[in-house]
Amino acid sequence: MDKNQLFNLAKELGADLVGGCDLKYSPIAELPNLHYAVSIGLKLSDTVLKTIDKAPTFVYFQHYRTANSVLDSIAFKLSSFIEAQGFSALPVAASQSLGSSNPYNGLLPHKTAAILSGLGFVGKSGLFISSEYGSRVRLASVLTDYPITFEGKLIENGCGDCTICRDSCPAGAIYGTKPTTDGERNFDPEKCSRYMKDHFQAIGRGSVCGICIKNCPKNNLK
Repeated sequence: MDKNQLFNLAKELGADLVGGCDLKYSPIAELPNLHYAVSIGLKLSDTVLKTIDKAPTFVYFQHYRTANSVLDSIAFKLSSFIEAQGFSALPVAASQSLGSSNPYNGLLPHKTAAILSGLGFVGKSGLFISSEYGSRVRLASVLTDYPITFEGKLIENGCGDCTICRDSCPAGAIYGTKPTTDGERNFDPEKCSRYMKDHFQAIGRGSVCGICIKNCPKNNLK
């Protein structure tokens, strides 16, 4: 198996973006050999994003959950393929949480794996922004001991002076003044979640807003 074979399979399974990297660490203490990651991305629908104005929509909520499901399926199948080649692999779900004690963090920050795989950067909003699709991307990852690295140049942050995401956030949860590889410095997930629950819970459990995604000029939505 080579990485191109793996990347091609991910594309065949429906991924729009795929890359790989050496994280230099494993997020699972019991499995220190799993320090490589396959990063997969799925582009969100332009048409669905256009339904968002100053509030999330039922259409977007369902689309978001469907995208997560597709990504989880791809990660599952990639993991099975990697294991069939004699390596270890662990799929990390698109929407993940470490539970009630740490609800805003997951096993692995998907955007970290995506950045180190050369797929994009993290903007002022804390969103991952890809070269091809802007912020219109959902991510998932596969941890593995299959040696996969990215040898190219990492993509530089490209927000410039833009503050559209920050200015349009109804929760006031985006406070970043510059792009960073650590989105938590620019974004308050608890404030975002609390606002969603107070204002949009009727749309669905775990409602996601999407306004910052829709308004990012990197998307080039027409």
